[in-house]
Amino acid sequence: MSAAGFQSPSLFVHQWLPAAAPRAVVLIVHGMAEHGARYPRFAAALNAQGYAVYAPDLPGHGRSVGVGDTRGFFAERDGWAYTLAAIDGVRRQIAQQHAGLPLLLFGHSMGSFLGQHYLVEHGAGLAGAVLSATSGSLGPTRGLGALLLRGEGLLFGKRHPSALAEALSFKTFNKRFDTKAAPVRTAFDWLSRDPLEVDRYIGDPLCGFRCSAQLWVDLLDAGATLCDAQRLARIPPDLPLLLIAGGDDPVSQGATGPNLLAAAYRKAGLRDVDVKIYPQGRHELLNDVCRDEVTADLLTWFARCVAN
Repeated sequence: MSAAGFQSPSLFVHQWLPAAAPRAVVLIVHGMAEHGARYPRFAAALNAQGYAVYAPDLPGHGRSVGVGDTRGFFAERDGWAYTLAAIDGVRRQIAQQHAGLPLLLFGHSMGSFLGQHYLVEHGAGLAGAVLSATSGSLGPTRGLGALLLRGEGLLFGKRHPSALAEALSFKTFNKRFDTKAAPVRTAFDWLSRDPLEVDRYIGDPLCGFRCSAQLWVDLLDAGATLCDAQRLARIPPDLPLLLIAGGDDPVSQGATGPNLLAAAYRKAGLRDVDVKIYPQGRHELLNDVCRDEVTADLLTWFARCVAN
């Protein structure tokens, strides 16, 4: 396994290559307030099975934040479309390096919501896609939240780090884990049952930051059409999809969100949609105590996609 990185036209891309010629390629799309360099353990497991792995830092994240850029910010306008185009640019670049090899998508959390839209616009040619910590809904207050954050952007600027969005999301996620018998230890216990992994996240200066009001607007606006049947019908009907989540993940609402999305995909005509829920798992399954089981399941599923 070799780890390095390169600059695409708009994003920094982390790469992990197997020792021998790869059999297939995995493109990882990370979540909000994290970055692509957080996936070396997963990449090592994939490399061992012959997969080349690439993980771009999304706009406003990781090493894609240049001089004068704002961390946690996509773009002044059309930030969601801009980010999808940047991801597709990385895909095309690595496809040129690995011509003819199957390409699989893995999207986590916000990356899974970007992945949902990516499948509609660019699903053709993919060998399979995994959506991790995903959902078919951003909740009943999605529209109100988008309205409030638009107002925050008007008052303080679109690049303003949103304490309001943080209060309505991350700061609420720990509540279900905070009991008198077992109080939470940190503000990020909802990420994983492994305290070492939680501490690594907290200690990473490129994780856990407040994102901009406009990025939240971009995300919440994108959430309006997640289960729209007319849009989902544009996904290739034979594309294999796997939706995974922790049973205690507040973002996916456990199994509720993935099952809602899977039902929408099947109703739209997709014929190969699987859901796997890991009991008591939290948000970052690849960093939770069940990570070995999750990784093994993903390797098995990827192998099926590549064999087809």
